[in-house]
Amino acid sequence: MPGFANTTTISTVGPPSRRNTELALLAFAVIIPCFAYANVGLALSGEMPSGMLGYGLGLGLLAGVGHLVIRKFAKYADPLLLPMATLLNGLGLVLIWRLDQSPRLANLAKNQGFKYIASAPNQLMYSALGIGLFVAVVIFLKDHRILQRYTYISMAVALALLIAPVFFPAKFGARIWITLPGLGSIQPGEFAKIILAIFFAGYLMVKRDALALASRRFMGLYLPRGRDLGPILAVWAFSILILVFETDLGTSLLFFGMFVVMLYVATERTSWIVFGLLMSAGGAVGVATFEPHVQARVNAWLDPFGGWGKSAASEQISQALMAFGSGGVFGSGWGQGYSDLIGFAANSDFILGTVGEELGLAGTMGILMIYAIIVERGVRTALAARDPFGKLLACGLSAAFGIQVFVVAGGVMGLIPLTGMTLPFMAAGGSSVIANWALIAILIKISDTARRPAPAPAPSPDAEMTQVVRP
Repeated sequence: MPGFANTTTISTVGPPSRRNTELALLAFAVIIPCFAYANVGLALSGEMPSGMLGYGLGLGLLAGVGHLVIRKFAKYADPLLLPMATLLNGLGLVLIWRLDQSPRLANLAKNQGFKYIASAPNQLMYSALGIGLFVAVVIFLKDHRILQRYTYISMAVALALLIAPVFFPAKFGARIWITLPGLGSIQPGEFAKIILAIFFAGYLMVKRDALALASRRFMGLYLPRGRDLGPILAVWAFSILILVFETDLGTSLLFFGMFVVMLYVATERTSWIVFGLLMSAGGAVGVATFEPHVQARVNAWLDPFGGWGKSAASEQISQALMAFGSGGVFGSGWGQGYSDLIGFAANSDFILGTVGEELGLAGTMGILMIYAIIVERGVRTALAARDPFGKLLACGLSAAFGIQVFVVAGGVMGLIPLTGMTLPFMAAGGSSVIANWALIAILIKISDTARRPAPAPAPSPDAEMTQVVRP
């Protein structure tokens, strides 16, 4: 006779953590830059670069530390964010090192009376600091919703960071850096974009219902009420002030564009996008009429070859366009281009020109696709988030990252006026690489919370009874 036993069935099956997938992708994210590094060395000197082993081990160590921390403290995080960021950072280090080997840059510095300092060692140090901040955020930020408590504190800190460069001398025509003794130059706008995203997410979560109300419909658009236009007018006015006093078109576009995108996500009103585009275009045109630095960049965009020999911005854009043209579809090959003729800007603003010349259209599209994947995973994280604050924050960070890539790539390719911002993870710049690693860390924490299975409910006394047959 078979026996029967009473048992309670409790499902313990949850979503896969995908950490092994992340580890496999990280291996490729380290191997690909190592092959690129070897290729550059062979092209420049005909032999393998002496620092290849140290570079590979260093990049692998940084990626491994990030992976182990995620495996321990963010088990269910998105598996693509860390590998994609590591790949971009690794390729950026290779490109910067390749440009450092150019004798033209050393001769240019010598002609201007100073010694050229290689950017690759500093960029590697900043990358390590960025990974350190990444690890700290993943470990100590237990729940992203804690950031909501600091909504208005974030606003005050962000405003202080954005205003600080006004009190320091301008560099290359813009006031976007602050100089600290012993630390060099810091670009506070890179950190301000993250802090502003926290403020906007907390503010819009509370005010979204009021902002979504419409007074009347005009030409298919729901026009907001007059009193609800206050927030966007205030942000627009502040972005214009940044453009006027700091002559920084990039930060102004990033700051205002991120707010408009988050406002649209919070209210689902297309009218906010239309108002935002019109106000952004109107403000930029108005400032360009009386601000010489902005006007020079607009003129260089309209006729880059017409200002050859007269404007540095025109020469740089012209050289970048020639670099893209000479690269063709598949490029000249690693280390075999002449984009270093652009000068020192080749390491920062115009590093995408090096990609276009040496990797061609195919390589440029590949790099832009990696950026698109990061933005897509950020938006997917926003869709999967269970709380409104997490949705808005993930969307805002993704928008900030995507807008920065657009304004940099668009400026280098001549689609929009040059902004002077740095390409995330690839261009030389300590503030940029450190801030963007913190941005990736916050997205990883939000995705971990979104994908983490809900705790199983406690079994009730009248749970379902299941028969178990014993032979």
